[in-house]
Amino acid sequence: MLMPARPLLAALVALFALALAASFAPTLDGLLRVAVIGLFALAAIDAARALRAADPAVRRRAPHVMALGAETGIVVQVENSTGRTLRLRLFDHVPAAFSFRDLPRELRLVDGASAAVPYRVRAEARGEHLFDHCELRLASPWRLWWRRRRLGEPARVRVYPNFAALTRFALLATDHRLSQLGLLLRRRRGDGLDFHQLREYREGDAPRQIDWKASSRLRRLISREYRDERDQQIVLLIDCGRRMAARDGALSHLDHALNAALLLAFVALRQGDAVGMMTMGGTSRWMAPRKSRAALDGLLEGCFDLHETLASPDYRRCATDLMARQGRRALVVLLSNVRDEDDDDLRAALALLRRRHRVVLASLREPIIEAALRAPVETLDTALAHAASAEYLARRRRSFAQLEQAAICLDVEPADLPLALVNRYLDLKREGRL
Repeated sequence: MLMPARPLLAALVALFALALAASFAPTLDGLLRVAVIGLFALAAIDAARALRAADPAVRRRAPHVMALGAETGIVVQVENSTGRTLRLRLFDHVPAAFSFRDLPRELRLVDGASAAVPYRVRAEARGEHLFDHCELRLASPWRLWWRRRRLGEPARVRVYPNFAALTRFALLATDHRLSQLGLLLRRRRGDGLDFHQLREYREGDAPRQIDWKASSRLRRLISREYRDERDQQIVLLIDCGRRMAARDGALSHLDHALNAALLLAFVALRQGDAVGMMTMGGTSRWMAPRKSRAALDGLLEGCFDLHETLASPDYRRCATDLMARQGRRALVVLLSNVRDEDDDDLRAALALLRRRHRVVLASLREPIIEAALRAPVETLDTALAHAASAEYLARRRRSFAQLEQAAICLDVEPADLPLALVNRYLDLKREGRL
């Protein structure tokens, strides 16, 4: 496809002005004819040369996997082996769900030269996305036309939940600095449930830890040391219904829930437990609890393309399905956005799950409610908003007080969910309540 360039447009404007002048001065008719014939001849020859010209080679270098909300660098390589100097404008067709910067770009390449054009993208939606062909606008030899070409190969990329928090957690765990994450890991001696080893008695050990047989044999006090139970099972029950489409900044409630679930899975797997996943609210997926690094990879693969639906969660049906699938006792972590109209259905579901499992209900609370309470009351509208927010939160507290009879409840803002969830898991594990 050919498009007129600025010099050709300027020449056409000048030709129009000459035609307008010739209408008042007939002596200019000859000059007008020569100008018209000359311009159209030049434009035709330049267009023919542009259409016959060879195309440069274009290749895109992009990762196959990206993290939601993280900026990623992409490079487009352009190689000129056309036998002439190229002037071009480069634009890459990024997916609609991506934002980008540093595009389009203008280049001048002599014959035999190449250029690497870097730019940055930010994925704003999980799932599989398509980078279409790169678009080049190549200047014709006399720069009267732009020739539009779509070159290079399309590329598919997968956008996963942002697991940067998992990487940071791993580094901190290696350095024994978990407290920097806000995880309340308190060192204990001898309070676990699984026997770990015998060691010499230390001041502060409980008398029940002393192994009297070993002490008499070695003629010094020997204590038993225990550790947290391992080989337990965690099931992440994730709501994909319409309420999870609520947004807190750039991320939806579902994105926050997935980030928290993956961080919890990472911690639990390091603790020796098995982790699985189940979804509800218009999307039904099941992954039985597994251990090892492969389990975390499986969870990432199973949730990267989850999206909010228009359905409402059916808590009771989901609890029934989970009871049928998960026969062994597990810690069931339900991640949702609970409303007081859910009370009857949710209480029935929690009561059913409680027969066999330990249940944690983690509900995401909209930050806008707290913001309305903190806002100064200066007008009638702000007073009404303050009163409505206070009443809503009071009802919510009463509702959760009733739900706590059947489950351990967390009602937190999305940004606070990951650490609150991990700390509650670690507390339950230390207390032997899984």
